[in-house]
Amino acid sequence: MNTAEHAEFHHAHHFESADHQYESSKQGIWLFLVTEILMFGGLFVAYAIYHSLYPQVFHAGSKQLSIPLGAVNTVVLLFSSFTMAIGINYVQRGLKKKAIIALTATIICAMIFMVVKYFEYSHKFHVGTVPGKYAYTDDTRTTTKVAALVKEATELGAQEREHKLHMDEHEYTHLRHLNDTKNWPLFFGFYFIMTGVHGAHVLIGAFLIFWVLIKTIRNQVGPEYYTPVEGVGLFWHVVDLIWIYLFPLLYLVG
Repeated sequence: MNTAEHAEFHHAHHFESADHQYESSKQGIWLFLVTEILMFGGLFVAYAIYHSLYPQVFHAGSKQLSIPLGAVNTVVLLFSSFTMAIGINYVQRGLKKKAIIALTATIICAMIFMVVKYFEYSHKFHVGTVPGKYAYTDDTRTTTKVAALVKEATELGAQEREHKLHMDEHEYTHLRHLNDTKNWPLFFGFYFIMTGVHGAHVLIGAFLIFWVLIKTIRNQVGPEYYTPVEGVGLFWHVVDLIWIYLFPLLYLVG
C-alpha cells in the first residue's frame, strides 16, 4: 500500500487524501528527474559533437584516465543502487534496523566514490591535465604544464623519473602522446564539467539519503508513509544511471 490514513502520518491540507499526496509527490519527482536528464543530455550532445570533430583529442585524453579507478567507482555505485533499493523495501516493510543498515551502506558507497574521485582529480592537477587556462604555465598560453613536465621527464632516466616525478614508463608514454596532440585541454574541459556536475549530484544524493536515514531512525517514515524515501531513491538511481554512461564515454573512448 502506498500510503494510508494513520495517526502518525497526516497528508497536507491541500491534498484530498494521503494517496493523492503520494501520487502528486511521485509525479513531482519524475518531472524534476526529467530536467536532470535534459541537463546531462545537453552535455552528452556537446560531447558527441566535439568528439566527432576532434577524435584524436578524446583518444589521447582518455588515456590519462585510470580505467581501474573508474571501474571501481562503477561497481561502488551499482552496489549503492542495490542497497538503496533494499533500503526502500525495508522501510516499506517496517524493518527499521535493516533499513538503517542499508541506507547507511548507501551513504558509505557515496563517500567511497567521492574519495576515489578526489585521488583522480588530485593526480590530474599534479601532472597538469586540466582544462582551459589552467593547463598552461603562464597567461600567454604558449606552454602547457604537461609540456614542461614531459620535458623534465625526458631529461631524466627511467629510474630517476619514477623516483623524482613518481611517473612510470606507461604514464610517461601517454603524457608524451598527449603533449603531441593539439587542443588536448578540450577533453579535460568535458571531463571536469561532466564528472564535476555528477560528483555534486552524488554529494547532494548522499545528503538526501542521510536525511531519510534520520527520518527512519525517528520513525517518521515506515509502512504507512515512505514517499520521501522513494523520491530520494529515484534520484539516486538516476545519478547512478548517468555514471553508467559517463564511464564508457570518458574512460573507454580511447
